[in-house]
Amino acid sequence: MSETLAARASASADERPSLARIFKTFLTAGGISFGGGVVAYLREYTVRGEKWLDDDEFLDALEVSQTLPGLNAVNLSVVIGDRLRGVAGAAVAVAGILIPGMLIVMTLGVVWEERRRNPYVTAFLIGVAAAAVGLLTTVTVQLGHRQLTHWLDLTILSATFVAVTVFHISLLWVLLVIGTIAVLIYRPGSHHGEREVKLPHPHFHKRRGLLRD
Repeated sequence: MSETLAARASASADERPSLARIFKTFLTAGGISFGGGVVAYLREYTVRGEKWLDDDEFLDALEVSQTLPGLNAVNLSVVIGDRLRGVAGAAVAVAGILIPGMLIVMTLGVVWEERRRNPYVTAFLIGVAAAAVGLLTTVTVQLGHRQLTHWLDLTILSATFVAVTVFHISLLWVLLVIGTIAVLIYRPGSHHGEREVKLPHPHFHKRRGLLRD
């Protein structure tokens, strides 16, 4: 019996990605995610590429990261890295996502004053910004159809959009109010809270990290 449990524990440990692989994946995503499209690239690499997560698990990580203060890309890296390899995984994921941008900004800062009025540079930056919006829109549509399955979901989405875009209410207050309403609506035991619960990915079992279920 003990040998069987030990074998299962060993197999579970072998399934986890190495710290080097996590670092390389986040380093690549951080190096090519120009213009704010890092969420799209992280989904591409962690869900479609490495298959460490599925869309539901990525969406869960994204939801957690968006409720925390700080940069969304860093928060998301912490959550995913922690779930894959605990504290060490979170550390290498954050390092990977930050290093490319830091080096690029430091390098470009040296020549920016000379080149910023160049029309080709301006056109390039406009194109990158537009592409980033397209990437974020794609991820929103791909993940949204999995999450927005009830008219109440669309109502909450619309209310949030109107509050922030039309009335320019602080995002903090919107999150507090809408979040409280959502908890009341979707609380365990309520009619709308009874949704199918999907079993977690094998990498999520028996993890030890900053964030635990």
